[in-house]
Amino acid sequence: MFEIADRLLARLDAGERLAVATAVSVVGSAPRTVGTSMAVTVDGTVIGSISGGCVEGAVYEICAQVLDDGTPQLETFGFSDETAFEVGLSCGGRIEVLARVVTPDDAVTIAALRDAAAGREASTHVVLGPVRTGEVVPTIDDCEGLRVFSERSVPPPRLLVFGAVEFAVALCNAGAVLGYRVTVCDPRPVFMTRERFPSADEVVVEWPPNYLARTDVDERTVIAVLSHDERFDADLVEAALASPAAYVGAMGSRTTHDRRMAALRSRDVGPDALARLHSPIGLDLGASTPEETAVSILAEVLAVRSGASRAPLRDRDGSIHLIR
Repeated sequence: MFEIADRLLARLDAGERLAVATAVSVVGSAPRTVGTSMAVTVDGTVIGSISGGCVEGAVYEICAQVLDDGTPQLETFGFSDETAFEVGLSCGGRIEVLARVVTPDDAVTIAALRDAAAGREASTHVVLGPVRTGEVVPTIDDCEGLRVFSERSVPPPRLLVFGAVEFAVALCNAGAVLGYRVTVCDPRPVFMTRERFPSADEVVVEWPPNYLARTDVDERTVIAVLSHDERFDADLVEAALASPAAYVGAMGSRTTHDRRMAALRSRDVGPDALARLHSPIGLDLGASTPEETAVSILAEVLAVRSGASRAPLRDRDGSIHLIR
């Protein structure tokens, strides 16, 4: 539900009732994850989606019924069901969906939606049964004997982009689409304008190593060094490798890469730290434009995060989607 929080709030703040259907259980191969939601408004407008198109029609009808009578419904769609082909679920997975009405008076849900939309930590707990299905509870302390779905939203991961080059503009745009909180940093104010980086959450004019030293970096942070200014390149990359960042990448030619590695080794940066550096940055996709390069960078970030093989799907057997 939290991935469409801003769109749900727009309707709720306008005084509208919604039927919200949420995937509360996903087993096997399925294109969407637990917590993914689809909402239907009183006028029939659809917000979001709950699968890869497999069950949306059936879920729409359930939401319409829930809006009509106000009774929450818990339904399961699976390949083994005799109705699987009727709803189009042929991916081999199983999705359990809870549909319930959310109104402007649902203070607990709306407060959680506001936190999620603002990038703050948020959570909700909804009873799935066997009784009190669809009831929102503040905690699970009084839910003994009940099945409860707890949904949690955490602040978005950070993408730190260093260097105000055209590749940075494209990477900021693509990172924002993927849900990162994007910061771009460069010491040259003439290049660091909001007009150049409209999708960045923060535009920072500062010496890059100084900014990295004072900003928050955690195990989900992505660091992309897109300039190779020798005045600060080694300092910046060394500090990035010493941080807990999930991914550290640096742009440059093979010659630049060799010079960078030599500089880092001269600073006694060890082999384990150097092994964390993705340089030259990105996957070999044949990219040439800034936009294509941004795709290659974020494809590598996603592969590192998931531990995926990076091989073409046609060359692999087994499930396409991660088994959760």
